[in-house]
Amino acid sequence: MDDGPVTIVTGAGSGVGREVCLMLAGAGHRLTLVGRTETRLEETLASIARTAAAPAATLVLPADITDAEQARSVIDVTHQQWGRVDALVNNAGVAPLVPIADTDEDLLFRTFAVNAFGAAYLIARAWPIFLRQRAGCIVNVSSQAAWDPFPGFFAYGAAKAALESFTRSALNEGRDHGIRPFNIAPGAIETEMLRKLIPEEQLPRDRTLAPGDVARVICDCILGRRDAEIGTTIRLSSP
Repeated sequence: MDDGPVTIVTGAGSGVGREVCLMLAGAGHRLTLVGRTETRLEETLASIARTAAAPAATLVLPADITDAEQARSVIDVTHQQWGRVDALVNNAGVAPLVPIADTDEDLLFRTFAVNAFGAAYLIARAWPIFLRQRAGCIVNVSSQAAWDPFPGFFAYGAAKAALESFTRSALNEGRDHGIRPFNIAPGAIETEMLRKLIPEEQLPRDRTLAPGDVARVICDCILGRRDAEIGTTIRLSSP
């Protein structure tokens, strides 16, 4: 375990992020769990301890990745701890459901800060490490809203489209350096965030993706099982 690959997961306190951590811990990865709420990260850590065959080497780093200094610190602390960074999963997100007419500057900034700017800060800080290693994997978790936004996802869809653009740039700049970027674009996922926006009466559970279904694709990208799709957007449709 002490020499396993090192993966950073944002939004690790619940949903898809938690499932990714559980799966990668089982695959022998050392993990940095990133999120704004320490108690949720500790719950993920406890889940790993209960389910992993062996104790996972894990860092819990509460951080607000919309703050550039905090985002950079996530990369720096991880690298100082283990001497490498092998994969970065940009899973943190916020999805305000707000009509165009009610969209203001604060909502736009917050939506882009969480879904796009934070990911950009992390990628940029990890990039020199990936170049030195001549290896690294980036998985950006986007949304079908990037190309087909549900009414009210004016800001959210645009922010996720920006995230997808980061993936294409990482492909163009990293293809000769062993860097493997991916974009995962799921439909509706059965998470707390979804249910704060849309009730089951409007969107039944049997029409949503399970967090584990999305996490499995993310992990397959990291583990080299989907290298034929490097640089592309992998679309995961809801049932």
